[in-house]
Amino acid sequence: MKQESFDPGLTTQFSGALRRAINPDGTFNVHRKGTHWRDVNLYLKLIDTTWPRFLVAVASGFLLINMIFACTYMAIGIEHLQGQEPEMSPFVNAFFFSIHTLTTVGYGNIFPRGVATNLVAAIEAATGLMVFAIATGLLYGRFSRPSARILFSNHLLVAPYQDGTSLQFRITNARSNVLMDLDARVLLMTVDMVAGQLKRDFVDLPLERRKVYFFPLTWTIVHPIDSASPLFGKPQKTWLKRAPRS
Repeated sequence: MKQESFDPGLTTQFSGALRRAINPDGTFNVHRKGTHWRDVNLYLKLIDTTWPRFLVAVASGFLLINMIFACTYMAIGIEHLQGQEPEMSPFVNAFFFSIHTLTTVGYGNIFPRGVATNLVAAIEAATGLMVFAIATGLLYGRFSRPSARILFSNHLLVAPYQDGTSLQFRITNARSNVLMDLDARVLLMTVDMVAGQLKRDFVDLPLERRKVYFFPLTWTIVHPIDSASPLFGKPQKTWLKRAPRS
């Protein structure tokens, strides 16, 4: 039986332009097609997104909910909201009343009259409790999630190593948090023409040291270029690339 080539999970099939498989921020460089909206986990999406996008999403959701309830009050009849400020338009009064109700502030300058308006206000108050509970959970999840920030040197170096040479680069713990039992693996990906088709090939490069017990500052990762190395005897310009940033 033919032994399959080593595949770390990125598949050996290749088509299109040569691009990196993993982005500098650690995410996979993939484009999903044919997914449905039900396949998206909104909670995880908001937890993993950037802070600007998270704040924009929360602010947009807050405004959207208040716009919906303001339009509902307008549909019922703006006259059912008592105490409106005459210098503001009816919709603006309904919008700010919606904000006061959703946030349970309740200043009391505007109050509902009638069964329908009071019922909508009650539903909005209950909605506000649930919405802010979810927003608080998302905010706590983002702050409490443990994270590490490891920086990579800008360039790979070919430097002397014992009686030969080695491929080296340095990583740094950019934060003051404690990292222990750190493992490192260096994967070499090449794209070659095999039987008229482009095919990826992955090689797990052996390292001088794969593990350190403590990582307070820096660690120089070294791959000896000896007879067992896939880089042995090959010109540097064919495989030496700029190392990715973290």
